[in-house]
Amino acid sequence: MRDFFRGVRLFGRGLGILLRSPRLLLLGMLPALLTTLLLAGGMVALVYWSGDLAAWITPFADDWAEGWRTAIRIAAGVALIGTALVVGLTGFTALTLAVGGPFYEHIAEKVEDDLGGPSSEVELSWWWLLWVGLRDGVLLMLRSLLFTLPLLIAGFIPVVGQTVVPVLMALVTAWFLALELVAVSFYRRGMDLKQRRALLSKRRSLALGLGLPASLLCAIPLAAIVVMPIAFVGAVLVTFETLRDNDTAPVGH
Repeated sequence: MRDFFRGVRLFGRGLGILLRSPRLLLLGMLPALLTTLLLAGGMVALVYWSGDLAAWITPFADDWAEGWRTAIRIAAGVALIGTALVVGLTGFTALTLAVGGPFYEHIAEKVEDDLGGPSSEVELSWWWLLWVGLRDGVLLMLRSLLFTLPLLIAGFIPVVGQTVVPVLMALVTAWFLALELVAVSFYRRGMDLKQRRALLSKRRSLALGLGLPASLLCAIPLAAIVVMPIAFVGAVLVTFETLRDNDTAPVGH
């Protein structure tokens, strides 16, 4: 649990850094604002049509008693929205980081300069960041579905589907969101998705401490616009600590 709370503190430290550098906060908000506008419409539509979608995927409940039919379809609707949030948050982060690559690389550089800087900085073009960011984002999204789809099915189980499943869904979301958030810092060191996943797995609790508050706050409408740059700076700090502990990061000041 110590590592988890360390991750939460690094998320909070990201807020402190940006409050002292409002320009960096604004830079980080611009790509998040654009992505929010693109994805918000899709989420609103899903919520609006969730009742019809829940009925469509539960045709077996058509002849059930009204109380049971309503319960199973509420569970189906909650599971659908929960899965969409997991996929949406992963996709949101990937798209935001890809579109705003130069902005976030600049933020990472400024933060890492204060920490001592990366051991071997790699020049990253916007087109490269866009391509690799979207590619890795899709891979992570597909991987997240391996966990969220079983949870979607488990959401139909009475009681468990409304208690245990949301907790597991939150943890899954936090993990994949953390993997996305640290992407730019790892790219700057010439490290790919496989390497960052392997290294972050050694500090999984630290990653969850970063990803959980970020994912929960991003679930609040429009909050992601401000949360995204805060979480990104927190991810720079998490990356620095993770690589330092593996003797792959520079020694800080």
